[in-house]
Parts: sequence; C-alpha cells; structure tokens
Amino acid sequence: MASALLLVALSTACAVHAAPSSSVPKATKLNLSRHVLAEGASPRNAGRLALSPKSEGLQDYYKGTDLQWYGAIQAGTPPQNFTVVFDTGSFSGEIPSTSCSSCVNQKKFNSAASSTFYDYHQSSTENFGTGVGVDPSDYESLTLSAVRDTIAIAGLSAAKTDFYLITKQSSGFNADPFDGIFGMGYDGDGTVFQNLVNQGLPAVFGMWLTPKSVGGAELTLGGIDSTKFSGPVTYIPVDPTTQGFWQLVSSQYAVNGKTTSALKKTTHVIFDSGTSNIVFPKAVTEAMYALISPDIKPVGTKGAYGISCSKISSLTAKLDFTFTTTAGKAFNLTIPPEELNVGPFASDPSTCQTLINAQSGYYILGGSLLKHYYSIWDQANSRMGFAAGMPFQLRRLHHLS
Repeated sequence: MASALLLVALSTACAVHAAPSSSVPKATKLNLSRHVLAEGASPRNAGRLALSPKSEGLQDYYKGTDLQWYGAIQAGTPPQNFTVVFDTGSFSGEIPSTSCSSCVNQKKFNSAASSTFYDYHQSSTENFGTGVGVDPSDYESLTLSAVRDTIAIAGLSAAKTDFYLITKQSSGFNADPFDGIFGMGYDGDGTVFQNLVNQGLPAVFGMWLTPKSVGGAELTLGGIDSTKFSGPVTYIPVDPTTQGFWQLVSSQYAVNGKTTSALKKTTHVIFDSGTSNIVFPKAVTEAMYALISPDIKPVGTKGAYGISCSKISSLTAKLDFTFTTTAGKAFNLTIPPEELNVGPFASDPSTCQTLINAQSGYYILGGSLLKHYYSIWDQANSRMGFAAGMPFQLRRLHHLS
C-alpha cells in the first residue's frame, strides 16, 4: 500500500449496484499496566463497556530515517493476515485484492475465501503524495473497490467493517514493507476502531512510536500502556474546528527559542502518525529554515529542502511548537536537532534532505515529533495527551514559565 504523506486529491467513478443499508467507507482525507482514560474521565459508551484494552506490537519502516510504523491485522472469515500502517491522518482502510496484478510485493486479500465478505460494487481512484523520507512528494495512485468484512486487531474483532480493496496501484507503492493502511482519524465513523468502540471498547488509544535503534513500538487500543512513560500526562484539547482530524491549535513555533512574526500566529496543526516529515506552507517552512541555516535551499519543485551533507551535522536547531493545555497553560512539544537530517537524496547523495517540507495549505506534524513522546489519542474527551517516554523520550517535555 502507501507510504502516504497526505491525500492531495480524490476522484471517484462509481458504478452503484445493490448494497446493504449502511453507507460505503468514508473516503480517506489525508495521506502491561493499562488505565482506561486518565483523570477519572468516563468514555462516551460507559454504559456498555464490554471490551478490555489490547496492545499490538509495531515494526519500524526504516530507510535512512524512521518513516512509518506498522502492525498486524486480520481480515475475513477465516482470517487472512496483513500488515498495515495505523494512520491517524486518514479514516479508511485499504489492503490489496487478489485481483491487483500491479501489487507485486504485498499480501493480497482473497474475498472468495471469506464467508463474511460483502462487495459494494463501487470503485474510486485516489491520488497520494508519497513524500516520506528522502523521496520528494511524488504523486501515486490507487484504484479501490468498496467492501465490507470482519477486521481484527490484537485479538479484538470488528464485524461488518467497511474498507477498500486495492485493485490497481502505481509502482511507487511497491517498495513498502507493509500491505496497506488503516485510518485512525479523529472523526472515524465506519473505521475498525470506531466499530470496536461501538462494541464497548473505550474511545482512546495510545501510541508508543520508537526509533528503530530502540524498538518495541506499540499501539494500545482502548487504553494506554503506563509502563511506556514516566511522569504526568499533559493534555491538549482537540481543535473544535478539526474537520475530523487529530488537530491541535498552536500559538507559535520557535527555533532554539527564537521566533518571528511569521511563526508567531495561530495555526491548526494535524498530528499524523502516517507522516514522517513536517509539512508546512512555504512561507512558514522558509521562515523556520531562515532561523536554522542560510545554507538550506529548495531541492526540486516538490516541496523538499536540503543542505550539503558535510554541513548538516553542524545544525543544532531545536524546534518548539507551543500549544495550550486543557488547564490553560502554554506547553511546548519539541523536536531535537538530530531529526533535521532525513538522509541523502537518491538523485544527489552529497545533499541531505532536511525535515520540513513545503505544501500549500497544510500544517502537519508526524513521526519525527511523535517518537519523542508517548502519545494518547483520547477521542472520548476530545483531547490528545503527551508524556515523557521510558527511556528514549525522557526530558522531551518542556513547560513554559
């Protein structure tokens, strides 16, 4: 499937036939000791709790830098095994179909072998920007078929889950070590996570995204894993104008404590576990680079920037992003200097790509920030939580006086 940075366009050509009463999957908008909700809060479905939190280990897709984290799911009856990116920046699920001749390196779902399979007989085409790692944001496409079947994650089974089968994909997806992607977006009606919530799973999940050198990454559904972090959890409210995304309101960005007028303004930032780099509009991207080094320049025409690899190790820029907590206090999320180097461009190994990419209209923080915290995605209380991890993420939390 997709090393999908964000979904940039969606075109649909539907041939509608008979379908059950529920709607087809929502289109993708972009590409242990556990405690069920902190601070004694009750989930929205507290009257019918039936499922306990479960965890799924994640693998790191590493290609010179940590790109994405993926884990196992099962689809159909009897279950067929796949690996997918659990993507907080999207809402639908996609895995390859046996009819996809262009899906050359992924496992494929055999719908004829599943007794619980339903085909909506609707198709669509989605275009993705795949700007992860040192590949600038090239566009790739998928042809999808809307279907329904049972999906299971970490032993939790969700019957009648809507998702897509990939029937054709462009060649850029063939390098991916995983089979597909499953959305964990905030407004997740119809997703496998929302189906589990409807069955009684608390509407919260925790992500422990770690570098390949550390390992042990984990997704916990229905709760959090308190063995993975130390100290308090700081909560930030989800932006009420979120449009369905895990989106928080930031008041300013800073580089080594310095900011400018271009960086000191209110922005609405999407937190996307399926994205590795930072994505900002061009003016903000270049304002941040102006505070980092005058030697960082655009590379190509697709939003990437770079610097001579001989100079990148000398960059000492710490990036701070300021938010307001649920308690009304200013709070910084920080990316350390070592994340600035994404690695050499394949087309020019003497030039190393830097972390921030320019894309008009988007403010996105991804894995380069999330892997420095234990993150809590609390849909029930419309908030995200961040805690210092054990041990890699220690000292990454910075309260402002």
